[in-house]
Amino acid sequence: MATQHHSSALHAPAVSAAYPMAKPGYGKRSAPGQQPLTRDDFALLPTRERYVAGFVDHLPDGASMSVKQLAKQLPLYGQQAISTALKALSVAGHLRRVRCPVGAGDETRWVFRTFWSRTARDNEWWTTYLATENASRTAAPVAPPAPTAVPPQRTPPQPTDTEPSPLAREAPTAPPAPDTPPAEHTRDTGSTGDTAPSPAYLALARLGRDDIRLGLSADDCTALEPLAAQWFDRGVTTDYLTSTLTAGLPAQVDSPVGLIRRRLIDKLPPRLPDTASTAGTPANTPAPTRRLLVECTDCGRPGQPEALPDGLCRPCHQTHTTHGPTAPPEPTQIAAVKAHMANLRDLLKPV
Repeated sequence: MATQHHSSALHAPAVSAAYPMAKPGYGKRSAPGQQPLTRDDFALLPTRERYVAGFVDHLPDGASMSVKQLAKQLPLYGQQAISTALKALSVAGHLRRVRCPVGAGDETRWVFRTFWSRTARDNEWWTTYLATENASRTAAPVAPPAPTAVPPQRTPPQPTDTEPSPLAREAPTAPPAPDTPPAEHTRDTGSTGDTAPSPAYLALARLGRDDIRLGLSADDCTALEPLAAQWFDRGVTTDYLTSTLTAGLPAQVDSPVGLIRRRLIDKLPPRLPDTASTAGTPANTPAPTRRLLVECTDCGRPGQPEALPDGLCRPCHQTHTTHGPTAPPEPTQIAAVKAHMANLRDLLKPV
């Protein structure tokens, strides 16, 4: 009689052909040097983590790694359980979430990636690998934006006769248009005037549309505009400001204006030398390094790879190690508790 060999990993549902892919540059990205696929992969993980890991491992590179999309494909668990499983997989050394800027100048945007390794890696390996990724990104030249194609101007056909028509002779000559003074760049103070709102005001006004917990009124945006303007004066982009203000939000925000004011003050980035002070630098001076930022798998707080061991920031790492899942009690302990309770009941019975 043949003996059946069962794999220690659960059979995750097959990846649907319609599984959503992330935008180019986003989503899953496999780490190099992984061991070949075997039946014993993820055997040391708990049941839920084995289930999620088996599914993620079969996803192609570039697949969406959001908790919402994973929960749609894994019917056994909801979004909260999937999020907790991903945090456990990060601690086990299977994944890291990172964010990195791409582009140059006003075209800079933040790209979010999830690096995945079937083979569990320690913190030193992840730090070295992400440093190598950062070095390759720094060495790669940034392609300048393609110039906008200007359609050729067509010359209008010239009239065949040289004598003007009667209508042209009778039409009065239009007076020359007065010179229009150049529009000055002014910041909107929250009024209903014709001045255009500043980038700082617009960034604050759009926070509520990105996350309903951070909805601000017009007066709130006006009050916080000077603080946000300091960020733009230091060279940050709107995406950088938005991602910093929305990272790791609590489940409920009682005072959005107070929370944003506190973050604008506490997380103000350092001031870098402006272009005028560096105008005399040689042409062969290397560009400043734009490092990868690891994102905390639990709260989303960004940081350097060495500052987030196990892919978690310090508060989340402390919470995970302090309030982690405890081992179930032994059967002998349960039997002893039952015997003790039965003895107490016997003592409380009337004689």
